[in-house]
Amino acid sequence: MKNLILLSLVLVLLSCENTQKATATFGSYPDVRVKSAMKNVMWKGELAGKINLDTITDKKGLYGIGPVSFLRGEILVKNGECFVSKVATDSTMTVEKNCDVSAPFFVYANVTEWQEEPLPATVKSIADLEEYVNEKTQNYKRPFAFKLAGKINSALIHIQNLPLGTNVSSPKEAHSGQVKYELGVEEVEIIGFFSTEHQGIFTHYDTYLHLHLITKDEQKMGHLDAVELGEMRLFLPK
Repeated sequence: MKNLILLSLVLVLLSCENTQKATATFGSYPDVRVKSAMKNVMWKGELAGKINLDTITDKKGLYGIGPVSFLRGEILVKNGECFVSKVATDSTMTVEKNCDVSAPFFVYANVTEWQEEPLPATVKSIADLEEYVNEKTQNYKRPFAFKLAGKINSALIHIQNLPLGTNVSSPKEAHSGQVKYELGVEEVEIIGFFSTEHQGIFTHYDTYLHLHLITKDEQKMGHLDAVELGEMRLFLPK
Protein backbone atom coordinates (compact mmCIF):
# COMPACT_ATOMS: atom_id res chain seq x y z
CA MET A 1 0.00 0.00 0.00
CA LYS A 2 2.86 2.35 0.93
CA ASN A 3 4.60 1.63 -2.39
CA LEU A 4 1.37 2.31 -4.27
CA ILE A 5 1.02 5.72 -2.60
CA LEU A 6 4.64 6.58 -3.45
CA LEU A 7 4.11 5.51 -7.07
CA SER A 8 0.97 7.66 -7.31
CA LEU A 9 2.86 10.64 -5.91
CA VAL A 10 5.66 10.23 -8.45
CA LEU A 11 3.16 10.04 -11.30
CA VAL A 12 1.42 13.20 -10.11
CA LEU A 13 4.74 15.07 -9.89
CA LEU A 14 5.76 13.91 -13.37
CA SER A 15 2.41 15.00 -14.73
CA CYS A 16 2.82 18.46 -13.19
CA GLU A 17 6.32 18.76 -14.60
CA ASN A 18 5.15 17.84 -18.08
CA THR A 19 2.31 20.34 -17.84
CA GLN A 20 4.74 23.09 -16.81
CA LYS A 21 7.04 22.20 -19.70
CA ALA A 22 4.14 22.32 -22.15
CA THR A 23 3.07 25.71 -20.78
CA ALA A 24 6.63 27.04 -20.94
CA THR A 25 6.98 26.14 -24.61
CA PHE A 26 3.69 27.79 -25.63
CA GLY A 27 4.58 30.63 -28.00
CA SER A 28 8.20 30.04 -27.06
CA TYR A 29 10.91 32.61 -27.76
CA PRO A 30 14.00 33.69 -25.80
CA ASP A 31 13.33 35.05 -22.34
CA VAL A 32 13.61 38.74 -21.66
CA ARG A 33 16.74 39.45 -19.65
CA VAL A 34 17.04 42.21 -17.07
CA LYS A 35 20.14 43.70 -15.50
CA SER A 36 19.61 45.47 -12.16
CA ALA A 37 16.41 47.53 -11.68
CA MET A 38 14.97 50.97 -12.22
CA LYS A 39 14.10 51.25 -8.51
CA ASN A 40 17.75 50.76 -7.57
CA VAL A 41 18.62 53.80 -9.65
CA MET A 42 15.70 55.93 -8.45
CA TRP A 43 15.75 55.13 -4.73
CA LYS A 44 19.25 53.82 -4.00
CA GLY A 45 21.21 56.09 -6.31
CA GLU A 46 22.93 53.19 -8.11
CA LEU A 47 23.86 55.24 -11.17
CA ALA A 48 27.02 53.45 -12.27
CA GLY A 49 26.95 50.97 -15.13
CA LYS A 50 25.80 47.44 -14.32
CA ILE A 51 26.09 46.16 -17.89
CA ASN A 52 28.17 47.18 -20.89
CA LEU A 53 26.44 46.50 -24.19
CA ASP A 54 29.69 45.21 -25.69
CA THR A 55 29.45 42.24 -23.30
CA ILE A 56 26.21 41.06 -24.93
CA THR A 57 27.75 38.71 -27.45
CA ASP A 58 24.60 37.60 -29.27
CA LYS A 59 23.54 40.66 -31.25
CA LYS A 60 21.32 38.71 -33.68
CA GLY A 61 17.81 40.12 -33.37
CA LEU A 62 18.83 41.98 -30.21
CA TYR A 63 16.44 44.60 -28.83
CA GLY A 64 16.98 46.54 -25.62
CA ILE A 65 16.32 49.82 -23.80
CA GLY A 66 17.62 51.68 -20.79
CA PRO A 67 19.42 54.85 -19.70
CA VAL A 68 23.12 55.62 -20.03
CA SER A 69 25.15 55.25 -16.83
CA PHE A 70 24.88 58.17 -14.40
CA LEU A 71 21.66 59.08 -16.27
CA ARG A 72 23.59 60.91 -18.98
CA GLY A 73 21.62 59.76 -22.02
CA GLU A 74 19.33 57.06 -23.45
CA ILE A 75 20.07 53.69 -25.07
CA LEU A 76 18.10 51.84 -27.71
CA VAL A 77 19.14 48.59 -29.38
CA LYS A 78 17.18 47.51 -32.43
CA ASN A 79 18.05 44.43 -34.39
CA GLY A 80 21.57 44.42 -32.97
CA GLU A 81 22.36 48.09 -33.63
CA CYS A 82 23.08 50.24 -30.56
CA PHE A 83 21.92 53.86 -30.53
CA VAL A 84 22.89 56.37 -27.84
CA SER A 85 21.19 59.77 -27.55
CA LYS A 86 22.49 62.66 -25.47
CA VAL A 87 21.36 66.20 -24.80
CA ALA A 88 23.10 68.87 -26.89
CA THR A 89 20.84 71.83 -26.03
CA ASP A 90 17.29 72.29 -24.76
CA SER A 91 16.09 71.85 -28.35
CA THR A 92 18.71 69.59 -29.95
CA MET A 93 20.26 66.20 -29.31
CA THR A 94 22.94 63.90 -30.65
CA VAL A 95 22.30 60.31 -31.69
CA GLU A 96 25.18 57.98 -32.48
CA LYS A 97 25.66 54.28 -33.11
CA ASN A 98 27.80 52.95 -30.30
CA CYS A 99 27.77 49.66 -28.40
CA ASP A 100 30.63 50.73 -26.12
CA VAL A 101 28.20 52.13 -23.56
CA SER A 102 26.96 51.01 -20.15
CA ALA A 103 23.62 51.25 -18.34
CA PRO A 104 22.65 51.22 -14.64
CA PHE A 105 19.68 49.01 -15.56
CA PHE A 106 18.80 47.43 -18.87
CA VAL A 107 16.16 45.14 -20.37
CA TYR A 108 16.86 43.17 -23.54
CA ALA A 109 15.84 40.18 -25.62
CA ASN A 110 16.68 38.45 -28.89
CA VAL A 111 13.75 38.27 -31.30
CA THR A 112 14.33 37.01 -34.82
CA GLU A 113 10.74 36.26 -35.89
CA TRP A 114 7.79 38.62 -35.66
CA GLN A 115 4.10 38.40 -36.38
CA GLU A 116 2.91 41.66 -37.91
CA GLU A 117 -0.49 43.31 -38.03
CA PRO A 118 -1.95 46.79 -38.58
CA LEU A 119 -2.48 48.65 -35.31
CA PRO A 120 -6.18 49.54 -34.99
CA ALA A 121 -6.91 53.19 -35.73
CA THR A 122 -8.59 53.47 -32.31
CA VAL A 123 -5.20 52.98 -30.61
CA LYS A 124 -3.87 56.52 -30.35
CA SER A 125 -2.10 56.96 -27.00
CA ILE A 126 0.28 55.03 -24.77
CA ALA A 127 -2.65 54.12 -22.52
CA ASP A 128 -4.58 52.80 -25.55
CA LEU A 129 -1.52 50.81 -26.62
CA GLU A 130 -1.02 49.28 -23.19
CA GLU A 131 -4.66 48.19 -23.01
CA TYR A 132 -4.61 46.74 -26.53
CA VAL A 133 -1.32 44.86 -26.12
CA ASN A 134 -2.35 43.51 -22.72
CA GLU A 135 -5.69 42.24 -24.06
CA LYS A 136 -4.18 40.76 -27.21
CA THR A 137 -1.39 38.86 -25.42
CA GLN A 138 -3.26 37.15 -22.60
CA ASN A 139 -1.98 33.78 -23.86
CA TYR A 140 1.55 34.96 -24.60
CA LYS A 141 4.63 34.09 -22.62
CA ARG A 142 5.42 37.21 -20.60
CA PRO A 143 7.35 39.48 -20.39
CA PHE A 144 8.17 40.18 -24.03
CA ALA A 145 9.64 42.70 -26.43
CA PHE A 146 7.56 44.24 -29.20
CA LYS A 147 7.83 47.05 -31.71
CA LEU A 148 5.79 49.52 -33.74
CA ALA A 149 6.65 51.05 -37.09
CA GLY A 150 4.89 53.80 -39.00
CA LYS A 151 3.78 57.39 -38.59
CA ILE A 152 3.11 59.46 -35.50
CA ASN A 153 1.21 62.74 -35.48
CA SER A 154 3.08 64.01 -32.43
CA ALA A 155 5.16 62.76 -29.50
CA LEU A 156 7.00 63.82 -26.39
CA ILE A 157 10.29 62.10 -25.61
CA HIS A 158 12.93 62.74 -22.99
CA ILE A 159 16.65 62.20 -22.54
CA GLN A 160 18.22 61.90 -19.11
CA ASN A 161 20.91 64.52 -18.52
CA LEU A 162 21.73 64.41 -14.82
CA PRO A 163 24.46 66.87 -13.77
CA LEU A 164 27.65 65.03 -12.91
CA GLY A 165 28.09 64.44 -9.19
CA THR A 166 24.35 64.55 -8.43
CA ASN A 167 23.24 62.25 -5.60
CA VAL A 168 19.95 60.46 -6.18
CA SER A 169 17.59 59.06 -3.54
CA SER A 170 14.19 59.64 -5.18
CA PRO A 171 12.58 59.65 -8.64
CA LYS A 172 12.33 63.45 -8.45
CA GLU A 173 16.09 63.74 -8.02
CA ALA A 174 16.72 61.14 -10.74
CA HIS A 175 14.62 63.14 -13.20
CA SER A 176 16.07 66.53 -12.26
CA GLY A 177 18.27 66.70 -15.36
CA GLN A 178 15.70 65.34 -17.79
CA VAL A 179 15.26 67.27 -21.05
CA LYS A 180 12.04 66.86 -23.05
CA TYR A 181 11.66 67.15 -26.82
CA GLU A 182 8.44 67.60 -28.80
CA LEU A 183 8.11 65.81 -32.13
CA GLY A 184 5.65 66.50 -34.93
CA VAL A 185 4.64 64.23 -37.79
CA GLU A 186 7.43 61.68 -38.19
CA GLU A 187 8.10 58.19 -39.52
CA VAL A 188 9.36 56.27 -36.49
CA GLU A 189 10.08 52.95 -34.91
CA ILE A 190 9.11 52.33 -31.29
CA ILE A 191 10.75 49.53 -29.33
CA GLY A 192 8.86 48.39 -26.25
CA PHE A 193 8.93 45.88 -23.43
CA PHE A 194 5.72 44.67 -21.79
CA SER A 195 5.26 43.10 -18.37
CA THR A 196 2.59 43.07 -15.68
CA GLU A 197 5.12 41.93 -13.07
CA HIS A 198 8.16 44.19 -13.53
CA GLN A 199 6.95 47.57 -12.32
CA GLY A 200 9.90 49.27 -10.67
CA ILE A 201 12.24 46.84 -12.44
CA PHE A 202 12.10 47.94 -16.06
CA THR A 203 8.78 49.83 -16.16
CA HIS A 204 7.55 52.64 -13.96
CA TYR A 205 5.06 51.74 -11.23
CA ASP A 206 2.08 53.18 -13.13
CA THR A 207 2.53 51.28 -16.40
CA TYR A 208 3.22 47.87 -17.91
CA LEU A 209 5.23 49.41 -20.77
CA HIS A 210 8.70 50.84 -21.29
CA LEU A 211 9.05 52.47 -24.70
CA HIS A 212 11.86 54.15 -26.62
CA LEU A 213 11.28 55.92 -29.94
CA ILE A 214 13.69 56.54 -32.81
CA THR A 215 12.89 58.49 -35.97
CA LYS A 216 13.35 56.90 -39.38
CA ASP A 217 16.32 59.18 -40.14
CA GLU A 218 17.90 58.10 -36.80
CA GLN A 219 18.42 61.74 -35.79
CA LYS A 220 16.08 61.73 -32.77
CA MET A 221 15.76 59.07 -30.07
CA GLY A 222 14.58 58.97 -26.49
CA HIS A 223 12.26 57.55 -23.86
CA LEU A 224 8.65 57.92 -25.02
CA ASP A 225 6.46 59.90 -22.58
CA ALA A 226 3.43 60.65 -24.76
CA VAL A 227 2.35 60.07 -28.34
CA GLU A 228 -0.48 60.47 -30.82
CA LEU A 229 -0.15 57.43 -33.05
CA GLY A 230 -0.96 57.61 -36.73
CA GLU A 231 -0.95 54.68 -39.15
CA MET A 232 1.23 52.07 -37.45
CA ARG A 233 2.03 48.39 -37.67
CA LEU A 234 2.46 46.27 -34.55
CA PHE A 235 5.09 43.53 -34.34
CA LEU A 236 4.78 40.85 -31.67
CA PRO A 237 7.30 38.02 -31.19
CA LYS A 238 6.38 34.64 -32.62
